[in-house]
Amino acid sequence: MPSITVAVGSSIGLHARPAAVIADAVAAAGVPVTLAVEGADPVDAGSALMIMTLGATKGVEVTVSSEDQPTLDKVAELVAADLDA
Repeated sequence: MPSITVAVGSSIGLHARPAAVIADAVAAAGVPVTLAVEGADPVDAGSALMIMTLGATKGVEVTVSSEDQPTLDKVAELVAADLDA
């Protein structure tokens, strides 16, 4: 499955607000997307709760995976963005 690794851009990590924005984007795309951090199993990026279980803080590298390239690019962009601004 194609993937992109990006650093978390939100100032306090993938907490509730960024996780919800990412999950909403995945739900709107309607294709499977997973997020993973080093040493952990991938989680469903369509679930804000699952995203928050990653415990990814600012600067942590997250691997975004999806068979749909436009969705992969969009979700990677969101993970790397400061969604707290």
